[in-house]
Amino acid sequence: MVVLTLILASIGGFLFDLMHMPLAWMIGAMVFTTTASLSGVPLKASPQIRTCVIPILGLMLGSAFTPETLDSIAQWIPSLGLMIAYVLFSAIVIGAFFYRFVGVGPITAFFSATPGGLATMVIIGRDAGGDERSIALTHSIRVLITVLIIPFWFRLFEGYEPGNLSALGSIIDVKPMDAGVMLLTAVVGIYGGKLLKLPSAQLLGPMVLSAALHASGLTHSKPPFEIVNLAQVVIGAMVGARFAGVALRQVLRVMSASILSTLFLVGLAAAIALFLEHLTGLPFRALWLAFAPGGLAEMTLISLSLHIDPAMVSTHHLLRVMFMVLMAPLLFKFLKSFLHIDGDTPRQNPTKSGF
Repeated sequence: MVVLTLILASIGGFLFDLMHMPLAWMIGAMVFTTTASLSGVPLKASPQIRTCVIPILGLMLGSAFTPETLDSIAQWIPSLGLMIAYVLFSAIVIGAFFYRFVGVGPITAFFSATPGGLATMVIIGRDAGGDERSIALTHSIRVLITVLIIPFWFRLFEGYEPGNLSALGSIIDVKPMDAGVMLLTAVVGIYGGKLLKLPSAQLLGPMVLSAALHASGLTHSKPPFEIVNLAQVVIGAMVGARFAGVALRQVLRVMSASILSTLFLVGLAAAIALFLEHLTGLPFRALWLAFAPGGLAEMTLISLSLHIDPAMVSTHHLLRVMFMVLMAPLLFKFLKSFLHIDGDTPRQNPTKSGF
């Protein structure tokens, strides 16, 4: 089933690329596999393949950092500070919405609303006593909807053409020395990330080390575009395959609420971006991508594809993920005590309006 998943994902990516769609290889793969999963096709994700390609994205995202990036960080302090308030607001307000209207328990509601990494929120939420299937479904839809909306908005209303990742260089042009540097950076980054217990260590470890090397000017090596496109296909396939076995009727309420909450967060991110643009002079496009509630890898890939300051976007999303991974358990512990939460019992009579 893994082979079928990758075949469908590759076909979707190839067709979207032919149509010059934004972020074609990832979105095409995601659309095809999600549609197939919800249609009952027994697709399956491969954690092993994902583990192999995620460090490639880490290397690529880290390569967006330059010596000039260090000079820009001071300009990002207001937006980085507001990011903290944004994720706390999202966790509390969206969590209350899920508990009040969707009929899930308070633990599931809270961890479904925390805009941290998908995998980490599922694990933390499950360990806290929540329903991991509902949490995973909610976060998968959040990533899916955000990744579908943002690139097409820029394409339709901002006049942006899909970026050409071939600017990264072709695999036939990679020098052995550069290949060795990237391989060593990936391996050291992965093990270093695990030792430091970073969330998504396979991505963040190589990304942080690659960023440090590029920002210091020690290397200029970048993964070739063929390998990056392959990584996009695998990531798109992994998102789509998460919907395998999901009975549409049984989860319609959760899915509807997830879509509405994601649209609200995307709109809120746009409003914050407009405010910060006026306050700081930073560009709205980069700020919107920085606050949009997608995944770290997905949103930074979009920024790279659209040539919109990937260093700024990835830094904000990195802060969001790491802050929520560290703070979500502590915040829930406080809310559990303050609200006298005992178990994950759903609200008896969630409203029947709208869903």
